[in-house]
Order: sequence, then structure tokens, then C-alpha cells
Amino acid sequence: MKMLAADYAARLPGLDTHSLMHGLDGVQLTFMPMGDRDGAYDPEHRVILVNSRVRPERQRFTLAHEISHALLLGDDDLLSDLHDAYEGDRLEQVIETLCNVGAAALLIPRTLIDEMLSRFGPTGRALGELSRRADISASTALYTLAEHTAEPVLYAVCAVARLPVDEGDDEGERPAKALTVRVSSAAPGVKYSLRPGTPIPDDHPVAAALDTRLPITQDSYVPFRSGRRMPAQVDAFPDRHRVMASFLLPVRAEAAPV
Repeated sequence: MKMLAADYAARLPGLDTHSLMHGLDGVQLTFMPMGDRDGAYDPEHRVILVNSRVRPERQRFTLAHEISHALLLGDDDLLSDLHDAYEGDRLEQVIETLCNVGAAALLIPRTLIDEMLSRFGPTGRALGELSRRADISASTALYTLAEHTAEPVLYAVCAVARLPVDEGDDEGERPAKALTVRVSSAAPGVKYSLRPGTPIPDDHPVAAALDTRLPITQDSYVPFRSGRRMPAQVDAFPDRHRVMASFLLPVRAEAAPV
């Protein structure tokens, strides 16, 4: 799927909306309200539908996702292999996953990933710049950058979110909102993880970057939900209402999920 999408992207005149459709002869693109659905591809009528009421970056990823559906349906060998290996709901799940993979390959050229890592290293800034330059969501940039990072790094997008209140807790005694991990991913081979919803302590560099609106790089720690603090070099890059963060782990850190 990556090869299909990358080959398609290589033949396009650009990666704007009009150019993304350039390689699909006879396929129409229509923006319209679609309720909870982001988009759809109708191969019978050769039309791609995109929800007109979602964020532009989401529309862009949805378009690439639906183009990936068209590419997959046009590859008889890949389609045959999928039907041989899967069926029913599992087949649909695998196809959706593959189309997400294709969308990322379409929108994020490998040359751009290499450029960001070469210029900024495996850092929060590289994550923020990749999201901006490719015009994609932070989560899509995060998963893609993590996949191509050789160093033992955890990436995270952190933002202020409302905290859930457990039954029996006094809501008045706890903050209604706090800086937490929104999404996280690790480089290949790193077995640690930062769960969504993990709170960021007030004295952590990620919190300081959000408060000061200044990028911060310093030796600190990974704030695991369990309370364990693993030493790491933290790079925190503020981006509007959120912080793009990277945690470079010690090379000899014991690999065990937390």
C-alpha cells in the first residue's frame, strides 16, 4: 500500500487538493455535509465525497484516504491477497488501516521526513514542522515520524484537557483541566509507552514550554502515569494551544512497558 501511494504521489504535479486528484481520471470530488462520516469513495459512480464540515486538515487526510481506496481497488493482486487472507468485518478493518497507511504515504513524502530529521533531529520541533509543512494533523505526523526514527525516542502531543472525575471524588477538590498527553507513539524497538490522558506535572519542561510559549530542550524525565520518572532528554516545542514533545531515552534503558 505504501508503494502504491508513493508511486501515485510521485506522478502528481503537487500535493494540493486539485493536484491530489490529478491521477484519478474521471473521478469527481464533491464536498458536502456528511454527518459523522469524514468521507467515502463510490467506485460505481466514480466520485469521492468529503465532509465539508470538518477541519481542513481532516478534509485533506480524508481525501488522501479515499484516493487510497481507489488505488487499492485498482490493484487486483493486492485486493485478491486481502480477500484470500481476511473476510467480513476483519477484511474491512484491514482495508481501512491500509488506506490510512496510504494516506500518510501520499501526504508525507519520504524526502520531507528525512529533511525534518536531518535539520532538527528526532525532536518536538521536527514533529511540529512536519505537521505544518505537510499540512497534516499532529497525530498523523507523530505516527509517521516515529516510524522513521532510528533513535530510542517517544513522541507525544500534549494539550490541556478536562480531567475525568471518578465516582465518589469531590470534583471541587481537583482541577477541572490539566495538561495531558493527547497522543503518543514510539520509535521502532522502544517498548515503553505514554498513555493518552497521562498528566504532565507542572514543573516539567513540557508544561514550562506551554506556559512560556518558548521551545525548551533539557535533561528531564518521561512522566509515566505510574509515577515512574525515566531519565530522558526532553524537547518541548509549543504550537498554538499544544506542545509537541520528544523524549530521547538512554540508549541502554531497560525495555519494559509501563
